[in-house]
Amino acid sequence: MVKAIKSILILSLFLVTSCGGKLDAGNINLDNWKSDRYGCKGLRMNDLDELEKIKNSFLGANNQSIIKTFGRPDRVELVDKSQSFFFYFLEPSDNCDGIKPEKEPLRVLFRMNAVSKVSEVTITTLNP
Repeated sequence: MVKAIKSILILSLFLVTSCGGKLDAGNINLDNWKSDRYGCKGLRMNDLDELEKIKNSFLGANNQSIIKTFGRPDRVELVDKSQSFFFYFLEPSDNCDGIKPEKEPLRVLFRMNAVSKVSEVTITTLNP
């Protein structure tokens, strides 16, 4: 009986923690963010200062919470079985129609560990 109760409690805890809700994104305009795929409109750059202030608050969040908050990533890169990256472009990328960037665009990288939790948030022009 005790074993069954422990199993139910563990399963319940797993179900509660596996589904992530929307994260607190401070003063970032999420409607603009989601409508600015690949950074083509330049709307995400308006929130750069706020993003730099709160980026570490996303550490430990799961990948579904990131997607619910910021929308579908512009690019996902699987490095190996233990990590992946979500890319969100802040400046127009080469995926924008009629735009050929002269340099690598500024982007936000969310590094996900093997259990799909954010282990690092970086704002950079470099690829992982």
